[in-house]
Amino acid sequence: MTEMAQVTRRAGELLTVGQVADRFGVTVRTLHHYDAIELLRPSERSTAGYRLYTDADLTRLQHVVVYRRLGFALEKIALLIDDPDADVAEHLLRQRAAVMSRLDEMRGLVAAIDRALENEMNDKPATEQDMRELFGDNFDDAQDEAQQRWGDTDAWKQSQQRTKNYTKADWAEVKAETDELNSAFLQAFRSGEPATSEAAMAAAEAHREHINRRFYACDHAFHRNLGDLYVSDPRYTSTYDESLEAQGLSQYVRDAIHANADRHAE
Repeated sequence: MTEMAQVTRRAGELLTVGQVADRFGVTVRTLHHYDAIELLRPSERSTAGYRLYTDADLTRLQHVVVYRRLGFALEKIALLIDDPDADVAEHLLRQRAAVMSRLDEMRGLVAAIDRALENEMNDKPATEQDMRELFGDNFDDAQDEAQQRWGDTDAWKQSQQRTKNYTKADWAEVKAETDELNSAFLQAFRSGEPATSEAAMAAAEAHREHINRRFYACDHAFHRNLGDLYVSDPRYTSTYDESLEAQGLSQYVRDAIHANADRHAE
């Protein structure tokens, strides 16, 4: 019996149509219809002729309500309830199996919706809020500064063209790659490897390839000029020396980039 039907009711108590409607969450009109089609006929009548429902009637109504909520047609419900081989336990087992089946369908539907939503969201370019979440609140200032400095260059235009449709997921990958590159430089620097070492030059080459793949065409000559900015422009120097708390790292990165460009020029 539903939770509504369990409220302060004594066993054997007869209920009126209105009481049953309230406790089972159905309408009086629905109960009258069930009576008319002989799906659920109240077993008793009051002296005034009003319908009264017994315990057995309420048990039958419980099954009707559950089957109905599961989407069964009234004709099918009548066949199920009047099955001579089925008892209350059998009905409950059937209903449980139907509910579990519906739950599996709903879980599958939710998963499908989630996949569709994820695809929809991943197909949309990242918003400014997305970028701030990934790169911090100073992202807007950095963008404005970069545009003022590089806005008229081919590299800037190419970068803008490539990145205009980057999604938040794309930028998350860019950030992860950048963090990995910085970690490689920092590890070589702190381990005492010279800027001309294989480890340092490998980090420099990975850095160049990252820019070339993600933003704009970056050959070794262009990369060399970019490396010079890391020591000539305080804003770029702070990217390494201050943000990564490693004084002298910007000079180290510049030297590694030059060493890598030199070996590829040979």
